[in-house]
Amino acid sequence: MTQDNATAPLDSVNQALAESYAELSPQLKLAARYVLDHPMEIAFQSIRKSAAAAGVTSSTLMRLAKRLGFDSYEQFREIFQSAVQAGPIELSGRASSLKALAGSDDQVFVDVGDTAFDNIGRLFTADMQPKVRAAAERLLAAGKVAVVGFRDAFACAYHFAYVGRIAMPNVQLIRGQEGGLLTELATFGEGDVVVAFGFDPYCAETVRALEVTRANGVEAIVVTDTLRSPLVPGAALTFNIATATPHFFPSILSAITLIEAILAECVAYGPEALVDNVSRFESRMRELGAYIDLE
Repeated sequence: MTQDNATAPLDSVNQALAESYAELSPQLKLAARYVLDHPMEIAFQSIRKSAAAAGVTSSTLMRLAKRLGFDSYEQFREIFQSAVQAGPIELSGRASSLKALAGSDDQVFVDVGDTAFDNIGRLFTADMQPKVRAAAERLLAAGKVAVVGFRDAFACAYHFAYVGRIAMPNVQLIRGQEGGLLTELATFGEGDVVVAFGFDPYCAETVRALEVTRANGVEAIVVTDTLRSPLVPGAALTFNIATATPHFFPSILSAITLIEAILAECVAYGPEALVDNVSRFESRMRELGAYIDLE
């Protein structure tokens, strides 16, 4: 690492782990997987307890820390402690209050609310705002913006493209229908950006889209659920968001909220022309009778 290890941001540690994950030994992979998926536990558990939970030895965790450039496991753990102490906004307590009021027949409903609040709380951490700003800066500087997300992630891609295009006409949703993925991506190259959404189970088409755009020099902004995701390698910027839910498919609530935050930053800090684009869109929709106003 080029930064001082004691102050290196957690995101840099996670990114280094994600980039090196494929090259690790089986035991180091187990350790890395636990570190990526359980930052809170790494911050406050003893090395022995974390090693047992990961299914490795304490020495394996120490080797992983040293591989990342830390002199000791304690230095490594301090990064997680600092990030956790900066902490998410504590919204999950609101859902916990609902639990106290709910009967057993309401448990599924309450569990969905509980995880929803927790997912949003995990999104608004101290290190997230600079990343959101960085994403907005990349989007504003891009010649064209491709947006990719298939199957369960298509709703995220569609929302980003629809709302984003109102202010930034250079945003294009990639649909990949009827074998047209490569054709749609052919016009994107250096100076352009691709925004990709993907959660477990990961879609092969999304991975393929990122491979194609990366080969053409397109920078990738990836929104996914773990830094072990196959969407992460080669990404210029990665958002690792919480998707927990009692439902049988990953929750996209955090992704939709993140989209709103990024696009809001684009309009707030972009040129005045973006505001003009929004005004023209609204006027045009009203002229076409697309909206119904309350009397």
